[in-house]
Amino acid sequence: MRAHEVTRGAILLLGIVIAILISSSEAISQADFYKGKTITIIQGRDPGGTGDLRIRPFIPFLQKYIPGNPTIVMEFMPGGGSRKAANHIYRSARPDGLTIGNMSSGMVSLAVLGESGVLYDLDKLIYLGSPYSTYHAIFVSRKEAGFNSVEKLRAASGIRVGGQSVGFSTYNEGRLFSFMLGLKEPKFVTGYGGAELDPALMRGEIDARATGADTVVQRNREWLEKGLVDFHAIMEIPKGDKHPRFPHLPEIETFAKSDRERKLLTMSRAFRVAGAPFILPPGTPKERVEILQEAFRKTYRDPEFHKEYRKLTGEDPTPLMPEAHERTIREIPRDPEVIELYKKLVGAAPLPPR
Repeated sequence: MRAHEVTRGAILLLGIVIAILISSSEAISQADFYKGKTITIIQGRDPGGTGDLRIRPFIPFLQKYIPGNPTIVMEFMPGGGSRKAANHIYRSARPDGLTIGNMSSGMVSLAVLGESGVLYDLDKLIYLGSPYSTYHAIFVSRKEAGFNSVEKLRAASGIRVGGQSVGFSTYNEGRLFSFMLGLKEPKFVTGYGGAELDPALMRGEIDARATGADTVVQRNREWLEKGLVDFHAIMEIPKGDKHPRFPHLPEIETFAKSDRERKLLTMSRAFRVAGAPFILPPGTPKERVEILQEAFRKTYRDPEFHKEYRKLTGEDPTPLMPEAHERTIREIPRDPEVIELYKKLVGAAPLPPR
């Protein structure tokens, strides 16, 4: 073999060795990155509500599965149906893998609908999945109001329907039920934190609200045991998924009067299937994204996480993995006519005519 060929081969081998060493060094560096660090999860909601309870079980498992076992803390940034928090993650949070957002499903619908104040791009955010992809929205009224049937709901005028901020999921669903059930000039009362709506209902500050069926079973057992509320209708997400405690309630689509209204419900379900997105800012280094996505995958699959989640929320997690979450966001229907109707429904103006 000629000398120059030996030299060239040696140089090539040396290059390969150096590349392997650099790659290994970078992998070790990334694995060590989170050691001694603090990760902040910014929640786009008030503390104490159902959404907050769904996030609490994650903390010990993420600490376990993120190499370096970082400290994890919560920060709450309510406002605009998670608009404020999503804008912060997208525009202001450092893309260093140390700030994670968790938003309500309103973050997705607001962007698809092109609502004002949305300064983030759904397609540029980085997704870490969601703890749930099924949900059962339920419409209830307090027993003392005397609306023990859909007919009585329709006959009354000015029923006060409680919600959080305009654009928040409970507000949107309260409006959707009111529209589909045919309530007469309902009044929508906002400004409550997640944990404040149920006491407000019991005090008579509001007459009705939309909530989660699992929330009722877990947090409001006295409603069931003492008959404190009337249950009127349910929205199955996905359609056909019957709730074991409320299989007898009429599904919201049975009240639809047109194909347009059925498409409206299809879009509403799609927004909810997106769940409560965990997100990272655009530009987060790929290696840290992969570390965090894998930690979330391991958490979602851990049987002990499922037990802890069930204990705190009263419901089984139905996780969306990061890659499936990104696909779900991309495939949400975007029919202009239905978007226009949905925007009217979730806005602050009176409900549109049917």
